[in-house]
Amino acid sequence: ILKRYRIERITMEATGRYEMAFAYLAFEMGIPVAIVRPILARQFAKAADQLAKTDKIDAKIIARFSAVMQPRLTAQRSKNLQLIKDLVTRRRQLINMRTQESNREKVSGKEVARSCNRLIKAINKDIEWTEKKLAKAVNDEPAWSERKQLLDSVPGVGNALVWTLLSEMPELGTLNNKEIAALAGLAPINRDSGKTKGKRRILGGRHNVRTTLYMATLSATQCNPVIGGFYKHLVGQGKHKKVALTAAMRKLLTILNAMVREGQAWAH
Repeated sequence: ILKRYRIERITMEATGRYEMAFAYLAFEMGIPVAIVRPILARQFAKAADQLAKTDKIDAKIIARFSAVMQPRLTAQRSKNLQLIKDLVTRRRQLINMRTQESNREKVSGKEVARSCNRLIKAINKDIEWTEKKLAKAVNDEPAWSERKQLLDSVPGVGNALVWTLLSEMPELGTLNNKEIAALAGLAPINRDSGKTKGKRRILGGRHNVRTTLYMATLSATQCNPVIGGFYKHLVGQGKHKKVALTAAMRKLLTILNAMVREGQAWAH
């Protein structure tokens, strides 16, 4: 049926992977697809004073949202790329589970602590298996070879951040620094009204990218002279450590973005 129409884009909400089967079919037909966060379509509905919610109403709202807002197109994903995204997500889940069990082990009695310890050992094996699968899947993406080498050359950037950026931020190297920072949710948002200057805060963006970048930046402040020096300079000026670390995250991301865009390895 879709072949009868001249389609500019198909817009759909992200539904926890349920949307991917249809998206793959559209990709195979060469139809552009935009997968958007559900909250954006819902906020658009509220702005349009459409409070009722049914499948038919939602479809109309998403169509209006697509026509008016023209959301960014979603890059086509191969089966291997989807596997990488799934493995990155699974690795993050396993690490969170390990942290939870480790915390329980510290406050539990001996018998419960043994149960926690058994689970931690099993989780560690699963993490090891996941990372091996990830390394192989990433190596099977020849288009990523050069980009991976560039990212690997930066002190403080480990496999976790490399895998996350490659799979969840394919725009890296194609946007300017302000755009890439906003995409990760690291661009300060203005909150001004009249003569009142509100406090700038970061908002939105790709949570998984930001979380992984946070851990990498913590490491980089210790082993990367550029990021470490920048962070210490801000703290020395009286900036709160959390504010300084957020600024360091933004700096690291923009450096990586520029490196990929220019095709130049770390040379500081």
